Amino acid sequence: MIPSSTTPRLILASGSAYRRELLARLRLPFEAIAPDVEETPLPGEAPQDTALRLGQAKAQAIAARHPGALVIGSDQVATLDGEQIGKPGDHARALVQLQKMRGREVVFHTALCLWDGRAANPAGALQIENVQVFVQFRDLPDAELDAYLRIEQPYDCAGSAKNEGLGIALLERIASNDPTALTGLPLIALTGMLRRAGVAFFGIDERLAKPS
Repeated sequence: MIPSSTTPRLILASGSAYRRELLARLRLPFEAIAPDVEETPLPGEAPQDTALRLGQAKAQAIAARHPGALVIGSDQVATLDGEQIGKPGDHARALVQLQKMRGREVVFHTALCLWDGRAANPAGALQIENVQVFVQFRDLPDAELDAYLRIEQPYDCAGSAKNEGLGIALLERIASNDPTALTGLPLIALTGMLRRAGVAFFGIDERLAKPS
């Protein structure tokens, strides 16, 4: 932990409105800057490795431009039977995704990286974790899947469903130790990382608040 009595500059390396909304819950001042990172998986790369690599790459890309900041990077990869499920991009692809996933369990790998630009030793600047979420989709007919997509149009979401919106009606069960991970930013893991980096929550430095 790097001693600090004030909150360091905090940057979310993302252009995602979902991640901005989640980070805002912590009531810490932050900036959001979209990184220019190629998100194509490498040949033969495991889904969790793709998520971890891209989460770190996003954080480091922004950290290189903003030295001394705390930078949050995150990436999510959804998998069915070990195969990656990307963002559909349009209605037809989203419907195919939902048809494949109905009645099935999909695993979402949400990688979280915190890069501390204040660290004197680069080896100590990185905190990184993969948070898994197991999602059981309901076995619903095509008409319901199509109707959902036309209402919410989740074409920028891996898995073609917004669990924080009407998409929750497509799901039968969600299992994870970090509930916001499915939306794209695991806040339980993140608050732990920020605490280890010396960020004070509730306006109190926990190092000073502990009884002697």
